[in-house]
Amino acid sequence: MKDVVTIGIPEQLLEKFVTADAIPSEFALPAEVHQKEYLSNGEMKTWDGKTQLVYSPVCIKTPNGLERKLIGSYPVCTEAEATEALNAAVAAYNHGRGIWPTMSVADRIACVEKFTRKMLEQKDIVVKLIMWEIGKSYTDSVKEFDRTVEYIYATIDALKDIDRDSSRFDIEQGIAAQIRRSPLGVVLCMGPFNYPLNETFTTLIPAIIMGNTILFKPPKHGTLLHYPLLKAFQESFPKGVVNTIYGRGHSIVPALMQSGKIDVLTLIGSSRVADELKKMHPKSNRLRAILGLDAKNAAIITPKADLALSVQETVLGSLSFNGQRCTALKIIFIHHSIADRFIEQLNEAISKLKFGMPWEKGVSITPLPEPNKPAYLAECIADAKAHGAKVMNEFGGETVESLVFPAVVYPVNEKMKLYREEQFGPVIPVVPYYSLEEPVQYLIDSTHGQQVSIFSNDREEVASLIDPLVNQVSRVNINCQCQRGPDVFPFTGRKDSAEGTLSVVDALRSFSIRSLVAAKLTEANKELLNGIVNSDSSNFLSTKFIF
Repeated sequence: MKDVVTIGIPEQLLEKFVTADAIPSEFALPAEVHQKEYLSNGEMKTWDGKTQLVYSPVCIKTPNGLERKLIGSYPVCTEAEATEALNAAVAAYNHGRGIWPTMSVADRIACVEKFTRKMLEQKDIVVKLIMWEIGKSYTDSVKEFDRTVEYIYATIDALKDIDRDSSRFDIEQGIAAQIRRSPLGVVLCMGPFNYPLNETFTTLIPAIIMGNTILFKPPKHGTLLHYPLLKAFQESFPKGVVNTIYGRGHSIVPALMQSGKIDVLTLIGSSRVADELKKMHPKSNRLRAILGLDAKNAAIITPKADLALSVQETVLGSLSFNGQRCTALKIIFIHHSIADRFIEQLNEAISKLKFGMPWEKGVSITPLPEPNKPAYLAECIADAKAHGAKVMNEFGGETVESLVFPAVVYPVNEKMKLYREEQFGPVIPVVPYYSLEEPVQYLIDSTHGQQVSIFSNDREEVASLIDPLVNQVSRVNINCQCQRGPDVFPFTGRKDSAEGTLSVVDALRSFSIRSLVAAKLTEANKELLNGIVNSDSSNFLSTKFIF
């Protein structure tokens, strides 16, 4: 197969960028969003210091050429404001004696339901900010908002189930005990830019509803979209329960960790950053970490696979939201005997993808939010070429500003960056193999261990791969792309890919601990326990049943 060479920048890419007056009015922001306040200790505090301008990955045609569209700004607070917010969260928790951690489960649920109703009122602006801040298609931005709301309601239902199961006494060996889940303390929550609402809230909401207090730092890309929700947080929860911190992570987060006042670190991002933050905490045995980190999910396609299905799932798995998902397929192992046919069909499928601006109907490839990402992807492709690979599809890797056309790179080998590094973008590395032992060994040697996809219709072949691979990754997908959902399924990873487990139920467990009240069944203790339960004088020791 030959290296497909294109000369110059394809006009098709350039034509996708439009002038400001050509943006459809129904998708335009009503105005630039310049955030001048933040939520701390129950107050919307005014900020008049340094701010960070936010430019959309969507570029606009101007007389000076293509320019990223300015959509707003947000505060760049300092260590002082971050520490103030931390102290507010610590005071609200008050060693587990605060209003929120001692509140009944039913009352906490009512607060989260109130927040969700207020959140729904902000749907239009939040969806548009997702689209404009990170370049996600309008359709997928709507899906992200809706899925987040569904997740919140599913979390509420799951907590009701847990609480109902706990609304009784267990009696063993003459001891009566009520076992419930109690909060952990102050949670530092930092979400990712690729799913800035959904993946942030899949940790934030369970942490809150279990009675913890929160320090919330929005992601660098995807900050403004949380601004319309700050009033909802303020009006739905007691003061100090939810506090936002803004600023450069390297400037404000170290002091928070070094204080020893953070009880739980939840981060969806880089394993390198997670390692550094955990080492800063002075009480390592006290700190709990719930982390979603790097992934280099592989697809293994055998000669006994349905090739058309494999191509379809590879396109979805590698290029949904430009491949900028932790669960994306980031390396494809294809048996050498079917590599030519696979790549030919893969190239054809990619050529049919619609690329353009986020508001376009049916668009698949959109501008990338990270300003440096196109250059990094070009570097990866150049490195692969230097070690013997070729770009196999027309226009593969061609770039206009923030818009990068997907590249199929083949044959990839162990000398290349694309073999080792998580590219997190629309580049598909394809590795030919001769024995199934080769991709299995790759997964064994990898520092990542989130998921893998196996494509084969042979029962014995699939079974022979399942047994070793479930001990290397946390999820083995059969004849389908890697993915997070459904949200009731466990979501985690081995090695450097995750710590802790998330799902609707698992997240509630992750942000809480089992606690119990126990007493010997003497007559005096029976009378005492019955008196407490009948008088509703304790929110923990209670047989109330939440419907």
